[in-house]
Amino acid sequence: MDTAQDLVSTLYGPVAKQVIATASNIKLLVCDVDGVFSDGRIYLGNQGEELKAFHTKDGYGIKALIASGVTVAIITGRNSRIVNDRMKALNVEHIIQGKEDKLPEMKALMSELSITAEQVAYIGDDMADLPCIEYAALGVAVNDAHPAVINKADYRTFTLGGFGAVRELCDLIMHSQDTLVDAKGASV
Repeated sequence: MDTAQDLVSTLYGPVAKQVIATASNIKLLVCDVDGVFSDGRIYLGNQGEELKAFHTKDGYGIKALIASGVTVAIITGRNSRIVNDRMKALNVEHIIQGKEDKLPEMKALMSELSITAEQVAYIGDDMADLPCIEYAALGVAVNDAHPAVINKADYRTFTLGGFGAVRELCDLIMHSQDTLVDAKGASV
């Protein structure tokens, strides 16, 4: 298990050498939220309150990825205080909500951060994510994404959206860059 490909393949499943090579250059991970960080379901209470479930594995992966030096952003079509609060708790600096046309937002963020498409990974699950998946160097679909998204993605997670798919991608990026750290930045 000397290589990142061997390690990630052992942890999750087979990973192509090209995916590992592309992941080794990633400096920005952009994520959709519903169906990626959550299982896609939105619970609405009688008083209009909205609830979503987030997996702690994904949270830990994001914190570790940030600690390893990769910038993380979310771009979502919905506006939600829950999402804002959760992402702030994970130290995600770039929280873009209420934007259904995500590619212009991602390009603007890339320009702001002086990052090229070759340095971007994007993870999504549905049709609104396709332009970003196709534009990013590493376009990722969660395991239960829409079939059209899966067909265009460079990598399909073995893990379902909302159940650790984000963590899987974070591990893949860190292993490919030989920067696997814990959520506090300590080498693992």
